[in-house]
Amino acid sequence: MGAGHGHRLHFHGHSPVHRAPAHLKVLALLGFMLVVVATPRQAYALFAVEAAVLLAVIALSRVPLRYLLPRMVVEVPFVVFAALMPFIAHGPRTEVLGMTVSEPGLVAGVALLVKGTIGVLASLTLAATTEPQDLLRGLQRLRAPDLVVQIMGFMIRYLDVVTAELGRMMTALRSRGCDPRSPRHWPVLARSLGALFIRSYERGERVHLAMLSRGYDGRLPQSGEAR
Repeated sequence: MGAGHGHRLHFHGHSPVHRAPAHLKVLALLGFMLVVVATPRQAYALFAVEAAVLLAVIALSRVPLRYLLPRMVVEVPFVVFAALMPFIAHGPRTEVLGMTVSEPGLVAGVALLVKGTIGVLASLTLAATTEPQDLLRGLQRLRAPDLVVQIMGFMIRYLDVVTAELGRMMTALRSRGCDPRSPRHWPVLARSLGALFIRSYERGERVHLAMLSRGYDGRLPQSGEAR
């Protein structure tokens, strides 16, 4: 796995957070998130402390917030669900900005939004300060299931291949007058994504057969091992 495979999330740097062992960063993230999840819904002071700790780590890592914030788009489904909770939940009603909403739903929605934002930002910080191959080695040191680590490794290795193939398919669709954003053409887009899945599955089969022919026995050789 070359350095190019980490370009989507990794931010090159030499801060103490970058140099910290990957397995320790994974343990720190898990411990931090357990504390965040266990924080009571209305303990806003504790949420503020947790956010301050996270921002301090980000400042120590010297990863710009303008690098992390655009990548938080993955949180959009949580934001939408949190925004709907005050309107669909039951219980006592209260008025906010001229709208009548559920008080328990409002509290739950705010808590979900805060916890989700802290969790996503903490995960992005780990990804921005840890090379993918270092993260895999860290999981191995933590005795993560070897098969899971192998699957993650191949996902990282072939992510660029699959996304490049998807890009070529989208170019071919547009050259034939298909607009993937138009609902009229969504059936064509769905069939194209299905074809991409089949191609990816078949590529995985070919890679697995190639590995077996080279002596793969369910365990990948560690770095430095004799071939």
